[in-house]
Amino acid sequence: STPIKSSAASDVYKRQELKMEKNELLRRMEDLCERAERSGTVCSSGYLSPAERYQTEKWAKRRGCTVVFSGGGADCERTAAFFLPEYMSAEDFDPSEHFAAIKLIAHFGEPGHRDYMGAVLGMGVGREWVGDIRVMGDTAYIFCLPSVHRHLLSIDKVGRCGVTAENIAPEDVPQAKREVKEKSFSVMSMRLDAVTAGMFDLSRTEAAKEIRLGNVSLNYEPTEKPDAQISAGDIISLRGAGKGSVIGTGGTSRKGRLFVYAEILK
Repeated sequence: STPIKSSAASDVYKRQELKMEKNELLRRMEDLCERAERSGTVCSSGYLSPAERYQTEKWAKRRGCTVVFSGGGADCERTAAFFLPEYMSAEDFDPSEHFAAIKLIAHFGEPGHRDYMGAVLGMGVGREWVGDIRVMGDTAYIFCLPSVHRHLLSIDKVGRCGVTAENIAPEDVPQAKREVKEKSFSVMSMRLDAVTAGMFDLSRTEAAKEIRLGNVSLNYEPTEKPDAQISAGDIISLRGAGKGSVIGTGGTSRKGRLFVYAEILK
């Protein structure tokens, strides 16, 4: 008989799987970087998740690669990585020609993001070929790579709604409306539990509990370490509450607590 894995063993297994996935990601990035160096041409990945982008950015700095990230529009969460040859600088590269977009208008309904994602995947298009999906009422805009653009234009149903698909230039896609709340609070130290508590209006004990339950991610990676040290630029996510970024620190209170400034994205 197969033994049942304990919760601790299961957690270890999940961490090992995550590590293997990261290594696979970085192996792909190394290959693209080397190809750009050898061929003297731009080499690009498919769309990356925010977590994959963060890992790639850290690796590229250590590796010394020149890499540009773009998703086809302003403030895209999903982006592709473009590795540039040595003679080209980031300022010389225009990624706009590497993207396409479609506009979908639903009839007699307002499908949600999950419905549009299901329609795309149902056509056999891999997630790495599709970027952000921006849903605005009965209209949705989908960024994609040019290789699947024509195929996606044949979408005629999303969820239970019929839709009309049309081409749209990526630069004409409306920006996503995001509610950002500025926040300041004070902490005794820049520990993850203290900063999470301040960002999401929790007690430090509640924040530590959420972290140990695996409900908190630091820079898009789940972590179970309440004492992880936080710096400006770090992104903290709390399941069910949203995510925020640490803008910076400055000044201390009379009791010696450090002031932290953050932005919360709902």
